[in-house]
Amino acid sequence: MAEKENNLKEKDLKEKEEIKQEKNQNEKENTQAKNELQQKQQELDDITDRYKRVLAEFENHKKRSQRERENLYNMVLSDVVEAILPILDNLENAVKVETKDEEYKKGIELVLKQFQDTLKAKGVEEIKAVGEIFDPELHEAVSSVQDDTKQEKEIVQEYRKGYKIGTKVIRHSMVVVAN
Repeated sequence: MAEKENNLKEKDLKEKEEIKQEKNQNEKENTQAKNELQQKQQELDDITDRYKRVLAEFENHKKRSQRERENLYNMVLSDVVEAILPILDNLENAVKVETKDEEYKKGIELVLKQFQDTLKAKGVEEIKAVGEIFDPELHEAVSSVQDDTKQEKEIVQEYRKGYKIGTKVIRHSMVVVAN
């Protein structure tokens, strides 16, 4: 019987040893799985970070391209408008001239209004001058007068209208400044 007990004890020890080995093997596998999971998580984090950076770069590129297109459009538009402003000046002068033919004058006024409306629709604005304070970024002083009823550097007369698109001046106003 002692032999049977020894065999049982040995069997129990073997089983316990096998369980221990199995447990150690499972722990090793778990540790390995955890390491692999951490590695995969790190790779995912790196890929996500790269994705976010590329996306941010792309968004910045889109915005920069949009600004460049708008600037180019405004440059081209201002060049075209600058070339046709003398025509607008002549139409304005034609409207001021006295004529006996009222229908002819109405026709010129309609063409002038259409011209002005088209420029306005494209974002072209007149620069305000008479009654405003002289601003060298918007106005070009061609003369000055002494007038005690006016403020210092107040614009009293406009020889030629100025125009701008947004903040870009296409043509400065030619003005007479007081004092």
